[in-house]
Amino acid sequence: MDFNKNVDWKNLGFDYRKTDKSFTSIYKNGEWDGGELTEDNYLRISEASTSLHYGQQCFEGLKAYRTKDGDIQLFRPNENAKRMHKSCEKILMPKISVDKFIDSCKKVVKANEKYVPPYGTGASLYIRPFMIGTGHTVGVKPAPEYIFRIYVLPVGAYFTGGLSPVNFITTEHDRAAPMGTGTAKVGGNYAASLLAHKEAVDQGYADCIYLDAKTHTKIEEVGAANFFGITKDNVFVTPKSPSILPSITKYSLMYIAENILDMKVEERDVKIDELDEYKEAGACGTAAVITPIGAIVNKNKKHVFYSEEEVGPVTKKLYDTLVGIQQGDIEGPEGWIYKL
Repeated sequence: MDFNKNVDWKNLGFDYRKTDKSFTSIYKNGEWDGGELTEDNYLRISEASTSLHYGQQCFEGLKAYRTKDGDIQLFRPNENAKRMHKSCEKILMPKISVDKFIDSCKKVVKANEKYVPPYGTGASLYIRPFMIGTGHTVGVKPAPEYIFRIYVLPVGAYFTGGLSPVNFITTEHDRAAPMGTGTAKVGGNYAASLLAHKEAVDQGYADCIYLDAKTHTKIEEVGAANFFGITKDNVFVTPKSPSILPSITKYSLMYIAENILDMKVEERDVKIDELDEYKEAGACGTAAVITPIGAIVNKNKKHVFYSEEEVGPVTKKLYDTLVGIQQGDIEGPEGWIYKL
């Protein structure tokens, strides 16, 4: 069967589908093995694994893109490797070197090349590297063994509708504490978000807005994505906090805004009761790319940004520039693109 002829690339959604190969490397006796590709999409681990009981695990998310001339390229995988290092440091797991991380991602993408969506479909190949603590451990302590795994799958838009505004509502739930694991990409942060996300969706919103755990007065994250706003005098503003996951997409947009679109950029507090300062707003991340925020509801008060139906012009420029670099239509800064 020709896989490419049987896929509706423009309507993929963000759902799991098995591809041909995954990559696995094992850490045992103080070192990583060379790793290997496998067709098996299941893992066999000890029932006493720390990842199952104590949440000793972390993960990353990045994408591979098909260019107009048919090449395949990765967007800033070195930054994902560095962020995984920080996650590993936070929960006492062994690091995977930047070179091995990138090389392993390339191997998996190459082995699943037919699943990389065609240029112009709006879809991409999502790459999910993760690490889990394994081996027999009953007490609360680091695992004796670890598995580093990468699987891939073709995906479309994370939020239904692609580049069209969606609405969000603030939540009373906290995603992470200031001195906790908020800056690490660990599963516990996402487990803490499940109830808040369900409550928001049940009320008809795309997701929830998390406020700072200490005062509940400042925006931190938009569901599983970072927040940005465009002020009325054209400043790109994004929250700064010790409990926000540092989004590679966000920092890429900060660079684009300042160095390509000649905008002023500020990483600072974004107060929930001062939304009138912003003419546009969005959520950004690897999965979401950029999702325009039409409105935010806080304590029954609704604030509409540019529009609930149309994308703001600055947000559109940011999106077009970022996606243009990712897909090879625009030359990006040095070191951003890794070709297969």
